[in-house]
Amino acid sequence: MLKEANNAMKFDDEQAMIMKSAREFCRKKSPVSEVREQLETVNGYDPKLWDEIVELGWPGVSFPEAFGGFALGIESVISITESMGRYMFTPPLISTILAGQAILRAGTEDQKNTWLPKIADGTIGTVALLDNEDWGNDTISCVAKEQDGKLALTGIKGFVTDAGVAELFVVLVNLDKAPAFIIVNSDQLSEDAIVRQILIDETKRAFKVDFTGVVVEKSAMLDPEKSVTALLDLKLVGALLIAAEATGSAAAALDVTVEYLKNRKQFGKFIGSYQALKHPTVKVLNSMEAARNLLYHAATIVGEGPLDKDMEIACRMAKAQASDALAFAGDRAVQFHGGMGFTYECDAQLYIRRAQWSQQLFGDAYHHRKRLAPLLLD
Repeated sequence: MLKEANNAMKFDDEQAMIMKSAREFCRKKSPVSEVREQLETVNGYDPKLWDEIVELGWPGVSFPEAFGGFALGIESVISITESMGRYMFTPPLISTILAGQAILRAGTEDQKNTWLPKIADGTIGTVALLDNEDWGNDTISCVAKEQDGKLALTGIKGFVTDAGVAELFVVLVNLDKAPAFIIVNSDQLSEDAIVRQILIDETKRAFKVDFTGVVVEKSAMLDPEKSVTALLDLKLVGALLIAAEATGSAAAALDVTVEYLKNRKQFGKFIGSYQALKHPTVKVLNSMEAARNLLYHAATIVGEGPLDKDMEIACRMAKAQASDALAFAGDRAVQFHGGMGFTYECDAQLYIRRAQWSQQLFGDAYHHRKRLAPLLLD
């Protein structure tokens, strides 16, 4: 794992191997030509690649060995998702890992023994958290009520990532005026329950899911005593994974920008020689590296147990910085390509679109800095 020694982070052989293999896999499987080809597909990725990802062990890499995982912790996923972001590779891995994390952190032993090995073996999952577009709104309008000894759900969840391919949903509901998580199988949903939402980032897939009419056994509910803590932890872990993906995308936007600056000539000179373009490019690099530093710091301290104050600070700082880094990198990539940068054919627009989506997912920079202030200043 990542370790801290003499105030410097370093990789052990295992972590370095994960990073190297993830980067090589994503580079080979997701060149920009393939990314563009998948924009018009239903799933947004080649389903055959999911089987290869499962063979690599990525869905269960963070789970304990008792549940079919590699026991490498959530930090092991950071290198993978950063590489995914760098090559705009969008299998339903983050969604699946978050579903597993919800069960790992709040599930009963029976639920863990049932679902975590399935997820490690390739069952695709997702979490349904949002009742509206505001990550800062704590109102839960999706309701579960007891009915004939079971739980009946009513309500719609929005922006449920990868719901179109998910077999397992972990749904946040209001149960007796308290938050609770309920496991729902995809075959329990009606045929028209899942409706795709149009995103500015065309590489991603998100959906509205209507859970009205779904009735589940009480055994489908995660441990209610752990739900409040698990909800905060899940949002922080989700923010951290999206920060990793955004940091990778910022690095890719920088690569695209530098390559253009080195090859485009204007007035007989390479445009990369002009200070007006050099300085913002260096700012992109510094911003991206700052995001990586915060990201991997958070990765060193986040564990399987409830996240403490320092862990919360680290996750929020990483997400805030990564959101800003990608937004700036994507903007400069478009601007520096001139008029061509505003066209659909220019690859720079892939990154500015990704920035608009990822900065909102699990809260934008303002959302996290607003919550950082009392943690750091009180």
